[in-house]
Amino acid sequence: MTTSRWERITSRPDLLGSPAQLARLDHLEWTDGPERGARLLRLVTGGGLEVDLLPDRAFDVGRIVVGGIPLAWTSPTGFAAPGLAERDGFGWLRTFGGGLLATCGMDTFGDPSVGADGTRYPQHGRFGTQPGRLLRADIVATPEGDEIVVEAEIVQAAVHGDHLAVRRTIRAPVGSRELSLVDVVENRSDLPQPHMVLYHVNLGWPLLGPSARVESPDARVAAANAEARAAQEDWNALAEPSSTAGSLVYLHTLPDGAQVEVAAHNPDTEARLTLRFDTGELPWMHSWKVLRHRQYVLGIEPSNCPTMTGRADADALGTLPVLAPGERRRYALHFSMEA
Repeated sequence: MTTSRWERITSRPDLLGSPAQLARLDHLEWTDGPERGARLLRLVTGGGLEVDLLPDRAFDVGRIVVGGIPLAWTSPTGFAAPGLAERDGFGWLRTFGGGLLATCGMDTFGDPSVGADGTRYPQHGRFGTQPGRLLRADIVATPEGDEIVVEAEIVQAAVHGDHLAVRRTIRAPVGSRELSLVDVVENRSDLPQPHMVLYHVNLGWPLLGPSARVESPDARVAAANAEARAAQEDWNALAEPSSTAGSLVYLHTLPDGAQVEVAAHNPDTEARLTLRFDTGELPWMHSWKVLRHRQYVLGIEPSNCPTMTGRADADALGTLPVLAPGERRRYALHFSMEA
C-alpha cells in the first residue's frame, strides 16, 4: 500500500522539536488599520491549509490559503472591527471584507426592509458583526486522527426583542485541506422568532478567472434581480473583467433533502474548491456574481429562505422561517480545497 505524503511526514515524531512544527492554532490581534483591536485565530493544519477565523465577526472565516495560494475573495474594506460596522440600510457593504464565509442573518438577510411594525432591518442583518465568545480552541485526538477544533457561541439579542444563540463548531483535520463548520441556532426567547440565515461564501482569483468553471446540481436557476434578468448569460459563466459588468443575483432550486456539492475549478491555476451541504437544512442557494476590474467575485450562498429582497418581503410572501421558543436548527458546511 502506498503511503501518503502526510503519513510519511508524521511517521517520525522523534524528529520534531514541537508538534507545532506541523500543525498549530495561533491566537492573534490586529494592531493597525480598520481591523485594529480585533481578534484573529489562525488554523494551520500542516497539510498546506491556513485559515483565518474572525472571532469579533461571529467567528466567520476570513482569508484562506492552500499551498500558499489564496482562494477567497477579499474586499478593499478589510475585516473591520465591529465598532466600525454600519447597521442600517446598505451600510453592511462598508465593512464587508469578503473572506471565505460571511454569515448573514440571523433574523434577516438580503435587501434592507421595514417591517409592518416599523422595525428597520438592515442589509444582511446584524449577526456578522457580533463578537463571539470562544469556548474551546485545541488540537484533539479522534479515532480518525488529530484535528483542530474551535467552538464558540455568538448571541444576537435585544431587550424585549430577539434572542438567538448560535453554537458554532469549526473543525480542520490535521494534515488535511478540509474545513467543516456546524451551527446550532437556538431561540432562547419565550416567543416565536423569525429566523433567516444565508452563508455568503466568496470566491475570487486565483480560484476564479476567465477559464474557471463552476458546477452545481441545480434543478432550476432563476435571475433574482433586474441586472441578472437583463444579462442573458449563465450564472456560472466567467469572462474577462469589464467596467460595465453588473452585480448579478440568482436563485437556485436544488434537489430536495440531499447532500449536494458545488465546486469551482480553474484549470489555469489548478485551484479547486468544493462546498458540500444538506438541502434538508439549507434548501435554497443564491449566487452573486460581479466580473469587474478590481472586483472579480462569485458568491455561493446556501440559505434557509428563497427571498433575497428582505425580511418584510419574506413575511409578506409567506416564506419567512420561524423558530418556536426553545427550538433549535442545525446547519453544516464542508469545504475541501486543492491548489
